[in-house]
Amino acid sequence: MFDSSTVRGSDLSARPLALARWLYIVAGLVVLIVAVGGITRLTESGVSITEWKPVSGALPPLSQAQWQSEFDAYRQTPQFIQINGPAGMTLADYKFIFFWEWVHRLIARAIGMVLALVIAWYGIKRQIPRGYLPRLLALVALVGLQGAIGWWMVESGIVNDVKVSHFRLAAHLLTALVTLGGLVWTALDLQALARGEPRSRLTGFAALALAALLVQLFFGALTAGLRAGHVANDWPLMQGSLVPEGIDWTLGPIHAALNDPFLIHFIHRWWAWVVVAVLIVMGRKLKAAGQRPASIALHSAFGAQVILGIVTVWSGIALWLAVAHQLTGALLVAATTWGAHALGRRRA
Repeated sequence: MFDSSTVRGSDLSARPLALARWLYIVAGLVVLIVAVGGITRLTESGVSITEWKPVSGALPPLSQAQWQSEFDAYRQTPQFIQINGPAGMTLADYKFIFFWEWVHRLIARAIGMVLALVIAWYGIKRQIPRGYLPRLLALVALVGLQGAIGWWMVESGIVNDVKVSHFRLAAHLLTALVTLGGLVWTALDLQALARGEPRSRLTGFAALALAALLVQLFFGALTAGLRAGHVANDWPLMQGSLVPEGIDWTLGPIHAALNDPFLIHFIHRWWAWVVVAVLIVMGRKLKAAGQRPASIALHSAFGAQVILGIVTVWSGIALWLAVAHQLTGALLVAATTWGAHALGRRRA
């Protein structure tokens, strides 16, 4: 076990800051993997690699025989049998979707490796501030859980269906975004420590804002998993109506809210304005508290996210607009975490 005692003297400022910078780097990698995950989803690449090889899978196929072996394994999946096979998918087509899933998994490995090595290095050097080691190890555990959930998600598309489970996809995405929030919050606490300030606390209002955003992210993940964005390409109406036709209520409202593409798309659209209202209040609170940079970041993130969401719908879910929408969603998580942290700052 590493000694997590607080460093003394001149190192007190230097080490928390250095560790915080590394956490921001890992947070940046998480934002990157969320964006690549969006490409993977939109190009239907998620089940192109049919085995989970945490170590040996870091290398792509290096020979024609290896490529053919990977392709043959993919040809046994429901996605190939029912969709891509009849469409005439070639080995060259397969290499394209393999690439995106391989990059996605490679970044995931990098996140876990960088975070674990940084914590091990600072732990061995006894430069992890007092009380932070359990939190850092929890972040490592979250990254490991994220990898396991990712394979659990992919497995649902290899065995059960032509697409992965939308519930498993939601769990995969939300775990990544919770990890992102934890990284940013911890880095901000370390920066406060370097300034001689106590850790920030989570206020009731900040918890409300984060919970509202979490609901929106959950329905965004369901929208992606069920391809619900394709059910309407008009805005603010859906198929010419405020409430779209085609919602299946036969199994009850809860089942419809979790499984019906029309209703999920509808909820995702309109809950967004609840989130916007809450974040506007957060921004005003931040400005009043003298936290103008956090307020600007928050307004910029949710403003861009709303615009991208509307334009993505109008475009018929154009690939790069949809990826930008998902990327900005991750940045919004980081900005909201920053805002929540700033509202809970206490004087030393």
